[in-house]
Amino acid sequence: MQHRPLGRSGLSTAPLVFGGNVFGWTADEATSHHLLDAFVDGGFNAVDTADVYSAWVPGHTGGESESVIGRWLSTSGQREKVLILTKVAMWPKQPGLSAANIEAAVEGSLKRLQTDYIDLYQAHRDDEEAAQDETLEAFDRLLKAGKVRAIGASNFAPARLKSSLEISAAKGLARYETIQPKFNLFDRDEVEGALTDLTQAKGLGVIPFYGLASGFLTGKYRTEADFEGRARASTIKREYWNDKGRAILSALDDAAQEVGATPAQVALAWIMAHPAITAPLASATSLQQLDELMAAARLELPGDVWKRLDAAGRPSP
Repeated sequence: MQHRPLGRSGLSTAPLVFGGNVFGWTADEATSHHLLDAFVDGGFNAVDTADVYSAWVPGHTGGESESVIGRWLSTSGQREKVLILTKVAMWPKQPGLSAANIEAAVEGSLKRLQTDYIDLYQAHRDDEEAAQDETLEAFDRLLKAGKVRAIGASNFAPARLKSSLEISAAKGLARYETIQPKFNLFDRDEVEGALTDLTQAKGLGVIPFYGLASGFLTGKYRTEADFEGRARASTIKREYWNDKGRAILSALDDAAQEVGATPAQVALAWIMAHPAITAPLASATSLQQLDELMAAARLELPGDVWKRLDAAGRPSP
């Protein structure tokens, strides 16, 4: 399987990254470890998490996902085969991108992950109250100390990402090598345009989340009745259940039938073939779901199929 570079970091990933927000939440620890084993056995190598996962769950405090991954790393012997991506800034217990918070948060993440280093340490969201110089200098110290191999950003506006890159260049500091934005067949504005221009000009990797639009692009929402009793129903109905969303579903159905795959696989394969994208994040809570996701990475869409999908969600001229 061909790997793709994570910016200019020297690190590279298979075309799909496992989203670890589910570990210790909707996938219990035993299931999570089975999923991680299967993911690596399938030829994939990058796992993404964050210190805040899953603080939103009643009874959880944060750090659960990292701890599950850490115990897997400790018992599986797979550390050298995988890239561990984690994030700082969104955990209410340790918020923001001040130097003090970054330096404290990384120690907690390293301990929970049971590792000496983090492959890609990411600013989970922008923090306009922290000076960018201070943030980048703190990250730079972590790289020099060997605690982090590369840094990335998530949920940054193009202008803020651009200014951070300029500061890194001017001061000789480590720079963000990747960005995590929201991107799928429906949600494209965050990536296409200014962010793509910037990442391609500066050689940054793009690791988008919400590749399946909270599950809408799997095709399981077809009628009003399909929304009943589903946890994400209200969000999906509000954001995606409209003429544009239904047009995309129809195009996915046609493409899936043409290439002999599922709508979810086609939706992810479209992202993987997008010229602006390095590798999308996707989560699974069962081996069956994971097998479907991994198959998407081996699905090559014919050019005409990709273009019809690309056009499906765009407004008519």
